[in-house]
Amino acid sequence: MHPLGLLGGTFDCFHAGHLALVERGLVECEVLEIWLTSDALAQLKDSRTCSWNERTSDLLDSIGKAAAQRVSLHTLEDEDGPAPIHELATAILCTPETRAGCARINSMRAANDLPDLAVIEVEHVLAADGEPISSSRIRAGEIDREGLAWIPESARTGRIVLTPAVEAELKDPFGQLIPGPEDDPSVAMSQVLAQIEFETGPLIAVGDVTVLALQELDHPADIALIDGRTKRQPWESADAIDASVYDKVLRCQSPAGSLTPSLLEACAQALTAWMDDGSSHLIEVDGEEDLAPLFLHPLAPMGAVVLYGQPGKGVVVRRTNEDAKQRCRRLLSGFASTE
Repeated sequence: MHPLGLLGGTFDCFHAGHLALVERGLVECEVLEIWLTSDALAQLKDSRTCSWNERTSDLLDSIGKAAAQRVSLHTLEDEDGPAPIHELATAILCTPETRAGCARINSMRAANDLPDLAVIEVEHVLAADGEPISSSRIRAGEIDREGLAWIPESARTGRIVLTPAVEAELKDPFGQLIPGPEDDPSVAMSQVLAQIEFETGPLIAVGDVTVLALQELDHPADIALIDGRTKRQPWESADAIDASVYDKVLRCQSPAGSLTPSLLEACAQALTAWMDDGSSHLIEVDGEEDLAPLFLHPLAPMGAVVLYGQPGKGVVVRRTNEDAKQRCRRLLSGFASTE
């Protein structure tokens, strides 16, 4: 066993792959120094990265008290950290794509008259879809920290219908209610836009009134879902929604009180396109779109903003995060399958 090993990385959204690295390090080394990328460097890579303090706390909570006693945490200010000059370390951990960096470090150590570090390569932990678990995939909303999908298989393969238990949970607003008069949605929507001015995720609007209010304020949503109705009744003003302000129009079916693979596919297509090239989409739903947020949060990247109207009260704002995704997955699992 090596007396001291080195492990470096950002360790954002601490996941099963990170845990495998730490656990392997503690099998091979008596003590492990873990160097976490500084906030300044991490923010350059992705502005959504959690702070150093949050990342270290998350790591320690995940590995457990016994393992934490054999670990010391440090701030990594550059690509290589102390590895090229560390006199006590005898091993360094890596994943397949960072092995080349370890070879570079050993070349630098040789120039410093230090022995090579033993390179301990740890294979990626694969998600349920067979691809590696990564922080970027978690932030993109593709998978959870264990590599599991956010959308239950039952919702992917067939129509699922609302149950009384789930319906009861959905009666309360899922997010922050911004109050405003029903006859002038622009009042609440103006407050919403001021609140989310500096958000980086896509703006997703569900419902004809919400979609039109954003258009009339010259701030159309990145992804908008409409069904030509409000309060489950045909809405004459729906004709004022201008499809031309969107890059593409998608159409799908989703009967009232249910969710369908057709709606799921349209939401996934729109979100994937937005993440790829920033293109906007209008999704026209034959049926009802009011349950669509249960698909949108699991599919959306972290930081997305989902808006929907609360009749007679105002606009509900909910940012996509892990709590939102977990709640939606739990609620989706409570739907009844039609097959």
